[in-house]
Amino acid sequence: MRTRRKPGPVWPGCGAGLVVLCLCVAPYGASAVVGETKTVYQRDAEFDVTYTVTSDIQTIYAFNHTVSRNKTEGVRVSVQSEQVDSPILFVVRQKQAVVSFQVPLVLRGLYQRKYSYTHVGRTLCQPPTRAASEIQFFFVDVSTLSSRGVNYQLRVSRVESFTLQTDTKFSFVATPSQPQYFKYAFPDGVDSVIVKVNSQMTFPCSVMSIQDILCPVYDLDNNVAFIGMYQTMTKTAAITVQRKDFPSNSFYVVIVVKTEDEACGGPLRFYPLRPDELIDAGNRSKTLDVVVSPAIKSEVYVMGMLFCLGIFLSFYIITFLVACVENKRMHKRREGLLSTPAASPAETASLLGKGLTPGSPYEYGSIADNSSLLSSEPITDSVGSTDVNYGYMERSLDSVGRCRQESLSSVEEDDYDILADIDSDKNIVRTKKFLCVSDLARKDKRVLNKKYQIYFWNIATIAVFYALPVIQLVITYQTVVNVTGNQDICYYNFLCAHPLGALSAFNNILSNLGYIMLGLLFLLIVLHRDIMHNRALLRHEVAALECGIPKHFGLFYAMGTALMMEGLLSACYHVCPNYTNFQFDTSFMYMIAGLCMLKLYQKRHPDINASAYTAYACLAAVIFFSVLGVVFGKGNMVFWIVFSVIHIIATLLLSTQLYYMGRWRLDSGILRRMLYVVYTDCIRQCSGPMYIDRMVLLVMGNIVNWSLAAYGLIERPNDFASYLLAIAICNLLLYFAFYIIMKLRSGERIHCLALVCILFTAVVWGFALFFFFQGLSTWQKTPAESREHNRDCILLSFFDDHDIWHFLSSIAMFGSFLVLLTLDDDLDAVQRDKIYVF
Repeated sequence: MRTRRKPGPVWPGCGAGLVVLCLCVAPYGASAVVGETKTVYQRDAEFDVTYTVTSDIQTIYAFNHTVSRNKTEGVRVSVQSEQVDSPILFVVRQKQAVVSFQVPLVLRGLYQRKYSYTHVGRTLCQPPTRAASEIQFFFVDVSTLSSRGVNYQLRVSRVESFTLQTDTKFSFVATPSQPQYFKYAFPDGVDSVIVKVNSQMTFPCSVMSIQDILCPVYDLDNNVAFIGMYQTMTKTAAITVQRKDFPSNSFYVVIVVKTEDEACGGPLRFYPLRPDELIDAGNRSKTLDVVVSPAIKSEVYVMGMLFCLGIFLSFYIITFLVACVENKRMHKRREGLLSTPAASPAETASLLGKGLTPGSPYEYGSIADNSSLLSSEPITDSVGSTDVNYGYMERSLDSVGRCRQESLSSVEEDDYDILADIDSDKNIVRTKKFLCVSDLARKDKRVLNKKYQIYFWNIATIAVFYALPVIQLVITYQTVVNVTGNQDICYYNFLCAHPLGALSAFNNILSNLGYIMLGLLFLLIVLHRDIMHNRALLRHEVAALECGIPKHFGLFYAMGTALMMEGLLSACYHVCPNYTNFQFDTSFMYMIAGLCMLKLYQKRHPDINASAYTAYACLAAVIFFSVLGVVFGKGNMVFWIVFSVIHIIATLLLSTQLYYMGRWRLDSGILRRMLYVVYTDCIRQCSGPMYIDRMVLLVMGNIVNWSLAAYGLIERPNDFASYLLAIAICNLLLYFAFYIIMKLRSGERIHCLALVCILFTAVVWGFALFFFFQGLSTWQKTPAESREHNRDCILLSFFDDHDIWHFLSSIAMFGSFLVLLTLDDDLDAVQRDKIYVF
């Protein structure tokens, strides 16, 4: 049909079906009032036929096709034209949707850069139909404001394989101006699927979007993020889709190639010289594969939860069995002692009351000559004395028991003197060449217990005030992800991220259960030991009063609480892991490392260990630097110089504090005293260090810390939080190794239980670190680059490598705590004046 009309009559006579065309033609008609005459064509068109025409006329292409309710068939419109100043406008009118685009298509990038594409392809969505089959019409209206004729080619074709099949890979090509999308319908019995898109090409950057079956489909770079869920991608992307989120039981998989690569970590090529200049985007086609696979069923969720609970409940059962065996062994041992003919009943009862056994190497028979009911405390009259056997001042146990029974409420931390001359004597005692535990266990036990209990109460308070805003924040993060559909916010392992309710990666959260359960178990073990020790004190057993390493459980309670909080905060972090909340996962790791070092030091230095306030203040400073490093440390040379200087100075100050047992002052005379020491010990006479063992440890510690500081200054690693944690762990391991070596050098032995814990923990730590370094995701890169490290589940089709790290690291930390708890059990019957300090 061909008509020739004046522009004036065309406008008022527009029918409802040509409203959009009239809107497009109206400006042209207004310009034609001067007397020009234009022709409007409407012609029947066919599929898979290329129409090459000029745009000096208005053209409407009418298409019809059969739509079936049980069959989905996509229709694709492809247009190609030459580069012109005035583009051609194409409007596709369907039964329930209108799609419009211009050719050349102009897409915007960063800094107002504009990219022009002369070849455009768009897929039309299929309107729903209730009839078994019906014929539907759609129209392609073409118009332009160009003053001269513009050549263009139009082709409408049916899309083969528009509907994706389960577990069937489909390959296709997409460009920024030719996006692709496909339909997937949930088969019966499948409630959740994983949509995976892969490509051998890193760039150009792409976007995968999951959208509901609605028209129109948002399939351009500037609107793909409007609805649904989406991810940027380089080589891989994966989204888990659940049936409950799509009432129609089907959805579209939309693939869009971006105009620029900055979102995927690509380079910024250049800034535009002129903001209005059109930039040739070049060849940005990308070949991709898409496959939709069924996700795990509910039975796998149940199996994963039962597996997780079973692993950690087994530790409760093992602990209970070991406790039963130990109690039975001790009961038989006591029965054997009561029936031993070598000792009279009175002697046996006396020894049992003292916590000793007849014939044991620590029986007080050899000490009885000096009175077994008397304890000793060293006093010296010479700082440089090399004699290990110091003089002792005897003290009655009656006074010891009486002072220990006094109310704790009347004791303040400063009221610690158990000798009248403690203030003047401690400067001498702590500078002896050979120190024993009795030299550094002179303060009242009640005062120290109260002092160390502050560790537990402080960390409990910190946990409450830290955890509440963290939980609130991660809930907000998850809500934002669910509402906006922007899955670039969180750095999951999307190939093994199993959602449950509002949680996107339930498996990463569940695997943190071990920290909480094993932390609670450790608290119960410590509580049992605490109760047994207090009962021994009430019975006035000499072994509890005057033997072994002084038992203070406050730090152990703090360690167990820190382990539980690590599990809680790690779970919170994995609700939405990203750059801004990584410190949630590491804060209590710093706490655990610091508390373990403090506990190792406290074992042999109970009187001079740091107070809870000082310790937590230092840990707060560490966390503060961790946050600064994450925010400002990436490639910032000034920050790394400042941090390295602070690191080295802190190492030197701590080394001095440890070497001189706190008997030094940082004041205006420090330089004068340092020069005097150098003059007297190095110039006037060459003398070696008085405390050789301590010097060896501190020299090694300084070498390690200075090396770590140099590494940080040279390499400037992006993951500053992990670098800082590595510093803490290296120092802890160094101190741990030194402690065990010095323990063996001093003639002490390690009980079987502690030895088993050491070997078991070392093996578990080795496997745990192997899985930790697999690196399934990293927030140091863009989300698209992070997804290149994603991998499938490896355990029960539910847990990935990082989940196994959670399992093993929680077990390894629990084992490390048990090592600290049982390491000095062999000294429980040894007098403290025979236990050396190192």
